[in-house]
Amino acid sequence: RHCFASPCAGFSVRSVPTREDRGAGRPVEPTYHERMVWGQGDGSGLKVVETAVGRVGALACWEHYNPLARYALIAQEEHIHIAQFPGSMVGQIFADQMEVAIRQHALEAGAFVINATGWLTESQKKVFDPEGRFKKVLQGGCCTAIVSPEGTHVVPPLTEGEGVLVADLDLALIAKRKRMMDSVGHYSRPELLSLLVDDQPKPTLQRPRDLNQMPVAWQSFANASDSSAPQIAQEADRLSKSLSEVDVS
Repeated sequence: RHCFASPCAGFSVRSVPTREDRGAGRPVEPTYHERMVWGQGDGSGLKVVETAVGRVGALACWEHYNPLARYALIAQEEHIHIAQFPGSMVGQIFADQMEVAIRQHALEAGAFVINATGWLTESQKKVFDPEGRFKKVLQGGCCTAIVSPEGTHVVPPLTEGEGVLVADLDLALIAKRKRMMDSVGHYSRPELLSLLVDDQPKPTLQRPRDLNQMPVAWQSFANASDSSAPQIAQEADRLSKSLSEVDVS
């Protein structure tokens, strides 16, 4: 299998060759200033996609510091994990931390990890920081890489400049790694430790056809006719009394 990683990629869309499916996911928890634009994602993006090259999962940036989010994908037997981090920021320490995160995920998942980081040219930096006040902040922090299930770099990582990494992936390394350590197989203890994931979409807008997904009490109100007003009032009174009896101390 041929694999590509480029610092120009920076969004969580699994666009590898697919049979029919294609996946996209919003970050479970936007980081820092991202929260001024993006809201929290739901669990519907924590799904692995079947593709022509294997089972592909994806997380963005500091989602890799959420071990439960990573395990949700590992438990779905991902073969290739797509990671992406911002680059040209914070300096070498960010690149070092990023490398630790992606190599650790490769080892725990027994999967290949393809990581793409952003890169800002000098002219682009001037757009963000025309006065040069944050020159030290807008540098370094890049580690575009392809990591094997054994936690090693398949090709040397790209740490600065624009470019593309290309590698052939030997998928037999997945079975080799999992013979030694399979975190969701013979090395797991499901009778002691397990993960509960709500992977249903959480839309802001509910339509009548979605009523069967609403709580029973809500359905009774939504389906009631005008002639049911007394019953509605009685149910509302019952719910009010129930809530008043709840001990919130």
